[in-house]
Amino acid sequence: MAENAGGDLNSNLLHAPYRTGDPQLDTAIGQWLRWDKNPKTKEQIENLLRNGMNKELRDRLCCRMTFGTAGLRSAMGAGFCYINDLTVIQSTQGMYKYLERCFSDFKQRGVVVGYDTRGQVTSSCSSQRYSNVTCMSSQEIMLLLFFQPYAVQKLKAVAGVMITASHNRKEDNGYKFLLRFSAEYTQPFCASEAFTKQYETVLEMMIFLYRELNSKTTLKFVHSSFHGVGHDYVQLAFQVFGFKPPIPVPEQKDPDPDFSTVKCPNPEEGESVLELSLRLAEKENARVVVATDPDADRLAVAELQENGHWKVFSGNELAALFGWWMFDCWEKSKSGNADVKNIYMLATTVSSKILKAIALKEGFHFEETLPGFKWIGSRIKDLLENGKEVLFAFEESIGFLCGTSVLDKDGVSAAAVVAEMAAYLETTNVTLKQQLVKVYEKYGYHISKTSYFLCYDPNTIKSIFERLRNFDSPKEYPKFCGTFAILHTRDVTTGYDSSQPNKKSVLPVSKNSQMITFTFQNGCVATLRTSGTEPKIKYYAEMCASPDRSDTALLEEELKKLIEALIKNFLEPSKNGLIWRSV
Repeated sequence: MAENAGGDLNSNLLHAPYRTGDPQLDTAIGQWLRWDKNPKTKEQIENLLRNGMNKELRDRLCCRMTFGTAGLRSAMGAGFCYINDLTVIQSTQGMYKYLERCFSDFKQRGVVVGYDTRGQVTSSCSSQRYSNVTCMSSQEIMLLLFFQPYAVQKLKAVAGVMITASHNRKEDNGYKFLLRFSAEYTQPFCASEAFTKQYETVLEMMIFLYRELNSKTTLKFVHSSFHGVGHDYVQLAFQVFGFKPPIPVPEQKDPDPDFSTVKCPNPEEGESVLELSLRLAEKENARVVVATDPDADRLAVAELQENGHWKVFSGNELAALFGWWMFDCWEKSKSGNADVKNIYMLATTVSSKILKAIALKEGFHFEETLPGFKWIGSRIKDLLENGKEVLFAFEESIGFLCGTSVLDKDGVSAAAVVAEMAAYLETTNVTLKQQLVKVYEKYGYHISKTSYFLCYDPNTIKSIFERLRNFDSPKEYPKFCGTFAILHTRDVTTGYDSSQPNKKSVLPVSKNSQMITFTFQNGCVATLRTSGTEPKIKYYAEMCASPDRSDTALLEEELKKLIEALIKNFLEPSKNGLIWRSV
């Protein structure tokens, strides 16, 4: 192998003294140098080899990216665990073989391919380059178009690929894959009149009760597209809903692969990344701010309060408002024979249980899925095919789906729905925050806290979760977390659920990610899971109360103490070197 691995190199890098002495690493280096045809990423590996950077080489070449909740995602650069020409080619070849095996008409139907703004077009690392590589590496004709379920459905394509890393840091990129019977998408980057008109049709299919009211509202709205693709589409959505255009944040209006005004292009981070939006809103006397992430599938919302402070709503809080609003609109618009038992709402299992509480009181159905909108979209498709109606679905990480025109989270239409909700509430002198309290008073307070720790060592992450599976003795989960007694444990990584008679999880087994949920005797539900897109261990905890209990201060204090115990006893951050990040 050593004789051939160098290819056209001027120096035979794998000959002494450049051999590493590690047969696995030498094999991986030889493969990379033979297969990578991009001189810039090839040079990165060559330089590491010349400089004896064996650990860095091993980290880059001796492991592979794995599919998470949103496909492949990693930093751009050289190595089998990074996003680059070679890994995009290999992913596309694997996808091609799978589609060819599963769909006899694949050659005729093709694949929709798209890309976002990441990287520089002139460099060796950019979404546009990787989208071209995706097309060129296929043995069949692919359609270089916009990637969204509507486009795949409209063109009757077999599948779609989107090169994007959504709200990740600018150094990252990703490879999203959509089968037509599943759901995962990103708003289009390159606008075209045809697809703009088609998206307008999608918006027109939504329930409208207050279009005339929207046109008369005195409310002003500010929108940030976070240097991504959302500006034109949010403007269009507001127009379709009858609103005046929202005021754009000029510094963040246009696509910018450097995300130059924010440390992290993720509106989920809250007020710290919404500063430009909030200052502009104060200047323009706008009470509501909506912000879409770079690929415009997530939505953050903030509202100015009477005390001059801004309330940035969590994903779970927005879901409470959406759930109330979508059901209220359905009730007001339903025909005489409409059956509430035919109505569904969905959420991922790590999200708030507020929709479950609303469903129990109002008589419709609520279902949970694994994290990731691909699970929600797939389940919605099944429900629709069986004659059911789905009003709303969400995941706590500010991902919302209003209606079923597009089977994925959509920050654009959700922004317009929030505006309509706020405009309606203004006529009754109620703010979004005040309405949230009304929702909780009617259906029960749901107080939640979500945050995460950064962990860059996969072995550390694995050891944390394996310890929980063998806590006091082999194959025994913890019975207490500090002083808090655990009633049930569910581990979807292994398929275990102590609450079920057969001890098997109702949710599908997900071996590629770590996720354990603890239900405590005090009513709190807490989940620890790894992120499918970033090097994070996330925790989700929620205290649910019945409508007759309004002692929120006590609920919040108990939740706080439980989270402290969860971190101390189960994560041991000081021992494991975890880096805490507050959300």
